[in-house]
Amino acid sequence: DVPKATEPRGDSDSHRRGSLCDRHCAAINNVQGDLSDLGCHLHRPRVPPGRLVQHSDEVCESCVVKTTLTAENVVEANKLSNNYKFGFKKWKSHVTARPWEDRSEIVKELYSDLNVIRGSGGSTVTCGNVLYLLLFGWWLSFLYVLVAAVMFVTVVGAPYGRLCWDLAGYFLWPFGKVIQKVEVPKSQRVLGACEAGAEASGAGETSALLGGPTPCRWRPWCWADAGHWQRVGAVAWLCLGYPLLALAHGLVCVAAWLLVVLIPVAKLSARTATRVLLLPPERALVRRLRMTEVPLEGEVILCCYHAVNPYYYKYAVDGINVFAVNLLPLVLVTLVLGYVDSHNRLTSSPVKFTLALLSIMPLSYYIGMAIASISAQSNFAVGAVVNATFGSITELTFYITALIKGSREGNRCYAEIVKSALTGTLVGCVLFVPGLCMVIGGIRHQEQRFNSRSAGVSSALLFLSVGGVFAPTLFSKVYGKLVCGECHNVTQNPLGHYLCHNCHFDLMENNGTLYYSHVQPLVYTVSLLLPAAYLIGLFFTLKTHSHIYDIHISDCHMPGHHHSAVVHWSRWRALVILLLSTLCMSACADLATEHISPILTNSTISQYFIGVTVLAMVPELPEIVNGIQFALQNNLSLSIEIGNCIAVQVCMLQIPILVLFTIFY
Repeated sequence: DVPKATEPRGDSDSHRRGSLCDRHCAAINNVQGDLSDLGCHLHRPRVPPGRLVQHSDEVCESCVVKTTLTAENVVEANKLSNNYKFGFKKWKSHVTARPWEDRSEIVKELYSDLNVIRGSGGSTVTCGNVLYLLLFGWWLSFLYVLVAAVMFVTVVGAPYGRLCWDLAGYFLWPFGKVIQKVEVPKSQRVLGACEAGAEASGAGETSALLGGPTPCRWRPWCWADAGHWQRVGAVAWLCLGYPLLALAHGLVCVAAWLLVVLIPVAKLSARTATRVLLLPPERALVRRLRMTEVPLEGEVILCCYHAVNPYYYKYAVDGINVFAVNLLPLVLVTLVLGYVDSHNRLTSSPVKFTLALLSIMPLSYYIGMAIASISAQSNFAVGAVVNATFGSITELTFYITALIKGSREGNRCYAEIVKSALTGTLVGCVLFVPGLCMVIGGIRHQEQRFNSRSAGVSSALLFLSVGGVFAPTLFSKVYGKLVCGECHNVTQNPLGHYLCHNCHFDLMENNGTLYYSHVQPLVYTVSLLLPAAYLIGLFFTLKTHSHIYDIHISDCHMPGHHHSAVVHWSRWRALVILLLSTLCMSACADLATEHISPILTNSTISQYFIGVTVLAMVPELPEIVNGIQFALQNNLSLSIEIGNCIAVQVCMLQIPILVLFTIFY
């Protein structure tokens, strides 16, 4: 239970702090500041009485290095706590909406609607604005000039022609300019049917002096600014001018959004197509603001100062990073091309393989986000089951489809690719991911620290799992017979040394007695023991020795502010997304295995190199990005844990599942 903000934690916990370890932890919390005075809630895993009974210096030292992390709400606290548990996916992104007042000004600017007039913000001549001029500005301005000429030719659309002429100058260089919706005097308005009917009924002599308002007959166009749509010029505008400009702004919006850093241009185009071009021409005012000029009264629709913002890599849509959102259409394109163009008439097999491989990256992100959301909103048992079930689904779908295709075609190349991909995942997670995170984190932070006890437990499990996986191989190398293709005596003595070529260990000698009687039972035994060891590791870290991973998580709010958790994805929504992403992942894996054969036969690159590098690391890119983000925050423990966790899942779950799959298929 979360204690109340006004409850004095020091007094309430005085009767429970009996060990020297707890007194050290209390001293550290006092040095860091009394969080209860700021209305801070301290979320910590519940430790049963008597758990910490040894008052050794080693235990006290481990308490000293404990860290207090800050979370906005209970759900975020659960997510942060799960990051330090064995068997749980480490996730950096938030699973709940962050309080708006807690965000920096840079992030707040990313979500602005481009309708705020600032003071003097310096010169608008920047490299990003010049890039906008070269990419979009000149031809958008020229298009507005053409539409203005067409509207002037129609005569009835002359007001829209003047608006397009003003917008041509605006979109050539929109920076430092403003588009406002001004109020038109009532004497100059063109009344709609609703307003005209009301005035006509009120002007009659037979109307009651103190009568109530005359009811207006409802029409669909009876809303603000609806009267101008009854003009002939508005009809000409909707038929000749607006469709062409809306199409152009739609193309600009899509192109700028895909480039990410040009998202302000995408917002500019979207707001123009949905607001500015649908206004009455007399109510849209385009003007340049000077520093000494006071803006007119009226609603500001558009006001942009910069076309490029490099911080848009932090932008999120419903909790999803903008890069994952942009890559989602790629999944649909891959599925359509892969299953509709089955005879490779539109694209070739290498292109389809590349698209299928790239589509795995956003799907891995969605699966990771869904797993983190479900785990943060559920108890540890549900989280452990979800992580164990779907944590390796990305790799298993690809490996199983490759084994099925290789079995149907009688081609052992697919099995070799799976072996090389598993080996590449182990090597990359144990060496590449921690090393990369250490280097990138060391560039930003001079000193990096991590929890040695937590790393020791995961390293022990990793050592046990790697030893179990390679035990059958070592056994076969020791007791197998070495068979060589061709041997030459390099000395004159018949009993001298021989130089042999194409040597390998033959386990099937004597009708496979060694393999069937010793190696195969050992493989099946290890495949059963490794998942059991994984379950024991979960029980060890989540129940019996959870104090090793005891992370103190506090959510601090200013006095008077109370924030409820607003999750991006509810449990049911996350479950639906998880299942859909898994289905799409299976389809993309099927396409990748279907079109990898031409690459293996026509490419000069070895199939083992492709498996160790490309096939092993591409599905793990979201995890690598999470590890780098943790390292940049000087949280090297989680960066190392990411690599260890993936390697342990490969050894204790993926390889045993693949071995057991080959038994029944």
